[in-house]
Amino acid sequence: MKYDRIYNFSAGPSMLPEPVLEEIAAEVLNYRGSGMSVMEMSHRSKVFQTIIDEAEADLRELMGIPDNYKVLFIQGGATLSFAMIPMNLMKNGVADYIVTGAWSKKAYKEAKKYGKINLVATSEDRNYSYVPDLSDLPISDDADYVYICENETILGTTYRDLPNTKGKVLVSDQSSMFLSKPCNVSDYGLIYGGVQKNIGPAGMVIAIIREDLIRTDLDDKIPTYMRYDTHAENGSMYNTPNCWCIYVCGKVFKYLKSIGGLEAMAKRNEEKAKLMYDFLDSSKMFKGTVDKEFRSLMNIPFVTESKELDAEVVAATKAAGYDNLKGHKSVGGLRASVYNAMPKEGAQALVEFLKKFEAEHK
Repeated sequence: MKYDRIYNFSAGPSMLPEPVLEEIAAEVLNYRGSGMSVMEMSHRSKVFQTIIDEAEADLRELMGIPDNYKVLFIQGGATLSFAMIPMNLMKNGVADYIVTGAWSKKAYKEAKKYGKINLVATSEDRNYSYVPDLSDLPISDDADYVYICENETILGTTYRDLPNTKGKVLVSDQSSMFLSKPCNVSDYGLIYGGVQKNIGPAGMVIAIIREDLIRTDLDDKIPTYMRYDTHAENGSMYNTPNCWCIYVCGKVFKYLKSIGGLEAMAKRNEEKAKLMYDFLDSSKMFKGTVDKEFRSLMNIPFVTESKELDAEVVAATKAAGYDNLKGHKSVGGLRASVYNAMPKEGAQALVEFLKKFEAEHK
């Protein structure tokens, strides 16, 4: 790769598109004649207001976000939203959760601090290697919302179909699949995602929330910053936002538009994932850990016959310029995250290296 860069398969923070990094490098000392970097300018300036306005407009265009949804740029990442969602959305104090991996499990555990949380489906019985049947779930009559993590970063499962929520509001954590393919926003009440996996640098979440879900009648004990109405009423600038992150995300939105939008991005992602899964399905040394029907296009976990061999593969790939393939500390094994910015050539090169490794270690 150019600039002596490596193929970075990190699950997040992760690769950014090279053209975006080149643009940022050119502007970092003096943004468009302003005489300063975006990192240095006031968030109240006209220059930055243009940056955040353009970022929101481009995201709305990319995703086809309806006018009755707010786009919010909130500091803290997705983990903060585990508490923010029940704090804001639970009128009845009841919510239904579907747990299909580590992140939905953490969200479920956090939400239990704020009300009655019902576990209506889980795939824990087979180590979260699949997504359960979602066609006729025991949705609670008084549930304020149904919660899913649509793509599980650690264990590599993804939803092929959305759950039948029986009229209840659907909330989705899309952190590790955000902008990887087209999305019908109207199917959801709230979509959110930490941006460090597929969009920008760490430190921010983007929330897309239907306006009727933004409440003003919340308990006074809820911190001001943890209220969606605070951010909606102040244009995501109640306090100093993560200006640099918003700027970089805006660059990525424009890049995605330039290559043909989310339809074109989805095609690229399908091609990369197919390269990886075709190899894993034909290999005698490596095997995927997720049922084929529910395999993620973004996060591809796989294992060998032993932890020792897993570690040997991780060391060999790192030495060869393929970094961050070690699986999450909670599950081990290996994991290749092939987010939007990973070129097809990176996935192909990794497959060829693994083929060579297998041939040399029979």
